[in-house]
Amino acid sequence: MTAIRNILFKLTLIYILLIIFGFMIIGKIVYLHLFYDKDLIAQATRLTTRYSEIEPNRGDIYSSDKKLLATSIPYFEVGIDLNCDGLTQKLFEENVDSLSYCLSKMFPNKSREEFKKELISNRDSGSRYYRFSSSLDYENFKRMKDFPLLRLGRFTGGFVYRKISKRENHFGSLARRTIGTVRSDTRRGVGLEDAYDEKLKGIKGYTVMQRISGRMWMPVSDFNHIEPKDGYDLITTIDITMQDIAETALKKQLIHHDAEFGTVVVMEVATGKVKAIVNLTKNSNGDYVEYYYNYAVGRATDPGSTFKLASIIVALEDGYIEPCDMVETGNGICYYYGHKVEDVLKGGYGTITAQKSFEVSSNVGISQIINKNYKHQPEKFIDRLYKLELNNPLGVVIRGEPSPTVPYPGDAGWSGLSLTQISIGYEVQITPLQILAFYNAIANNGCLVKPVFAEKLKYRGEIVKTFNPEIINPSICSQQTLLKVKEMLKGVVENGTARNIKSKNFEIAGKTGTSQLNYGKTNDDKKIEFLSSFAGYFPADDPKYSMVVSVFNPRKNGYYGSIVAAPVFKEIAEKIYAFYPDFYLDDIGLNQEGVIPVEKKSFKYDLEKIYRWFNISTNINTITNSVWVGGDRTEEKINYNPVHFSDKSKVPNVINMKAKDAVIILEQMGLNVTIHGRGKVVRQSPAQGTNINQVKNVVIFLDV
Repeated sequence: MTAIRNILFKLTLIYILLIIFGFMIIGKIVYLHLFYDKDLIAQATRLTTRYSEIEPNRGDIYSSDKKLLATSIPYFEVGIDLNCDGLTQKLFEENVDSLSYCLSKMFPNKSREEFKKELISNRDSGSRYYRFSSSLDYENFKRMKDFPLLRLGRFTGGFVYRKISKRENHFGSLARRTIGTVRSDTRRGVGLEDAYDEKLKGIKGYTVMQRISGRMWMPVSDFNHIEPKDGYDLITTIDITMQDIAETALKKQLIHHDAEFGTVVVMEVATGKVKAIVNLTKNSNGDYVEYYYNYAVGRATDPGSTFKLASIIVALEDGYIEPCDMVETGNGICYYYGHKVEDVLKGGYGTITAQKSFEVSSNVGISQIINKNYKHQPEKFIDRLYKLELNNPLGVVIRGEPSPTVPYPGDAGWSGLSLTQISIGYEVQITPLQILAFYNAIANNGCLVKPVFAEKLKYRGEIVKTFNPEIINPSICSQQTLLKVKEMLKGVVENGTARNIKSKNFEIAGKTGTSQLNYGKTNDDKKIEFLSSFAGYFPADDPKYSMVVSVFNPRKNGYYGSIVAAPVFKEIAEKIYAFYPDFYLDDIGLNQEGVIPVEKKSFKYDLEKIYRWFNISTNINTITNSVWVGGDRTEEKINYNPVHFSDKSKVPNVINMKAKDAVIILEQMGLNVTIHGRGKVVRQSPAQGTNINQVKNVVIFLDV
């Protein structure tokens, strides 16, 4: 009996424990449903779900003539997980030889044996990632996806890749600093990429991902998915042809004078649109590159004699002088409080007119005019300069513009010398772009407009915003004064310091400038640094473009603005005149019928512009599926059809194309191009249709 009671007791105890355990389970279930632990649920959710951002495509940047300046190119970081779950030893051994061979063909810096040795070594060591390349282009990425083993995918073949977008400038260094760089977590952006970053970068999308077996992630549902919105495309004011002209002319002069750096800005007079902006610096290799700094926008210096225009306008506005008034410059030397001011011409100019003083850039003459009339009222002189807006920044979109410095009587550093020094462009700090805007206002009949770098924003081909000209001051001075200073600026080129840049085709108006940047700080000629400049506009009587050229510290072959900066101005102006016939077509009364030949193959937008200039009707604007066109002429009209270069595996046919267009097509396919002759392409080697994988260099032969 005792044994039976013990057994019953144990069974009862077990039964009771089971009942208690059951109630505990039921209680826990009730608790989780009614009184759940939010932290635990959140932790579980984090382990099994996540938000995944979807990056938008950054907008492209175009020139005003519709040429691509900057775009995002997809690259791929590629490698292999040599110890992924599905990669068996048998599978690895069967494919490692052929994979190594394919890798050695794509990356010839390593042999097949080297790749095989590294793959085996990394697998044996338990490595989960062996990288092939950190920046593989899209075409090679597609090829790699078909390599042995890798074609089996992530979980069987171990193929691992990550897409990376890199921003690239389509025209290399042209306008690189102005186009700028994209802002990152560790680096501040610059230029237009930075200024319009909010519009270019687009809006990120996201999707909710859930973890499933095999360490894979997949979207939960379409209700938790938001598509990204791609960035806007930016149409800039930059004309790529003008940009190329300006950079070539400036670089040649920088080399000739062994200068430290230089800048050129070309601006459309009526609108303030910046058509070209060049900033070249001499690097450690002795090459001039557009990379380091936007001197035009961000570097303020003593402008020197280009500032004399402001002094003359002030005196004319106050009625103290007329261009024909006589000024005594004597032997070219005068003193203010013991400080010597002298002219370039030894022996001086004697007694000359105020206009002649300006034309020959007489320091003595200009400073005498200002000292005589404002010595006892310097505030009046400075107030007039302020009315010319010379103390205010332009407010351009590109980051880094400093406020000009034009000191006021009573400011720290103001002295008895300040009035005369300011009158000839010293003790003043102003950027080349700010000087250009001032000269542009003279060309624009007194209307000061803000320099602009963007024309439009587009989204999927549709214009979403147009940037209109912005007027800072509709009239910086009277029309009477404008008429007088315009003649004086023409006189600088006709009779003064810039006689060497007179053009046979049109008149130039402008002013030379030469300033010693360490003025009064050194007596050692070897340590003196100069800024050589020229600011002006053309054609003088009907200005289309204004321009400033500034060259810092020329160390060979002279340093005066007339021989360093002014020739750059002339070369750029004459080439713009030659490239853009709207300057002279109306004047010469050209019979426009039939003067333009039909292009067999050419860039659509260039032809469109030419036919528009000559008022010739074509069907080019109806072609929307190609940027390249070819044409023929009938008795009634000129007809064009699209030309496609879609087969990227073959060398294209560039016969009958202009050299520039042919080079663009070939270089876009990764080929190096050598040019012989001038004119249009009459022969190419290798011939069209050649397998592009067998070709690295193409030679094109031109004939007029």
